Amino acid sequence: MKKILVSTVAAVAIATTAFAGVNSQTGCGLGSVIIQDNSSAVLLALQATTNGTSGNQTFGITSGTSGCKKTKFVMNDRAEEFVASNMDTLAKEIAAGHGESVDTLAELLDVQDKDAFASALQTNYNKIYTSKNVEMNEVLDNISETSM
Repeated sequence: MKKILVSTVAAVAIATTAFAGVNSQTGCGLGSVIIQDNSSAVLLALQATTNGTSGNQTFGITSGTSGCKKTKFVMNDRAEEFVASNMDTLAKEIAAGHGESVDTLAELLDVQDKDAFASALQTNYNKIYTSKNVEMNEVLDNISETSM
């Protein structure tokens, strides 16, 4: 019985992946594919938890599956996963021109002059975050075009 249930859930997840879109609040991944209802904080928490614990968000980001979109400019998998997981915090820190997330992103991108990088991000904030629904791949593409 468990095998049938697991197989059914897997089949539904795979079948719905083609129709899945990226949830701007919890990102892409299995949780966002299976739990498509974004109407409550509990469901959003379940999406995020499933995305994080299933370990497939990294694969989705690098392969462009599970509702994830690949970036045009490939930086590295760790940077893509970091930005996907820290979109809100990163936006606030880029607007401020400093912060732990900005420093971490600079390290992941092997930026030598972190202060200049943070300043360039802050100066180009509106070019990086082009809308309130901007997605991870767009943010990384915009960072690569404006700050690197």
